[in-house]
Amino acid sequence: MEREAMEVDVVIVGAGPSGLATACRLAQIAQETGQEISVVVVEKGSEVGAHILSGAVLEPRALNELFPNWKELGAPVNVEVKEDEIFYLTNNEKGIKVPGLFVPKTMHNEGNYIISLGNLCRWLAEQAEGLGVEIFPGFAASEVLFNEDGSVKGIATGDFGIGHNGEQKDSYTPGMELHAKYTIFSEGCRGHLGKQLMEKYNLRDGVDPQHYGIGIKELWEIDPAKHREGLVMHSAGWPLTESGSLGGAFLYHLDNN
Repeated sequence: MEREAMEVDVVIVGAGPSGLATACRLAQIAQETGQEISVVVVEKGSEVGAHILSGAVLEPRALNELFPNWKELGAPVNVEVKEDEIFYLTNNEKGIKVPGLFVPKTMHNEGNYIISLGNLCRWLAEQAEGLGVEIFPGFAASEVLFNEDGSVKGIATGDFGIGHNGEQKDSYTPGMELHAKYTIFSEGCRGHLGKQLMEKYNLRDGVDPQHYGIGIKELWEIDPAKHREGLVMHSAGWPLTESGSLGGAFLYHLDNN
């Protein structure tokens, strides 16, 4: 069974903040210049935001440029950072607060906002669709397609109806090919297609390898007496010092405890 093919101007892999912002800006430019371009975003999650794991402190400069009236448009960006604290933890009971004088400039968050990145992505998707962008959630891009000259032709989505043993079930449906003049990969770090591109174009040659770590996110509801809306806390040290590992922790106080 052959895969169907769809011709578009731009295909974007990944409905995260970068992919959706790109889609919005392309659609805005098309409107500003009186052109018609087809922009498609494919997203592996069942809905936009389903695979967005990061909590976030947002520096709003890019959002200001993309949608200067984002407040009027109802962007879920409401909790402004009021305090920054950084601790070096020595054990499970004690920590040393780092004086502000020694905190790097990039760790100061005045004028930034504490947000749910998943909610922001859902809002960006609404704006993108309002501008004429097509978003296909539930379609995981599984393969990069190449032209005969080695350039990227587009992507193919994964097949449906494949059993755990790798064999086709009665419900089998082949994936779809999306051919585009421009293909933008916004998968995030260590993306499946990104690894294909690195191998195809030898992008790892002569460069330092990227350093990866495991991140764990939890959403806590805490005692209102301990809640300080707008507080951003970062820490390093214990317990990772016991194993010699690198890393740290973050704690962002959103609204409603």
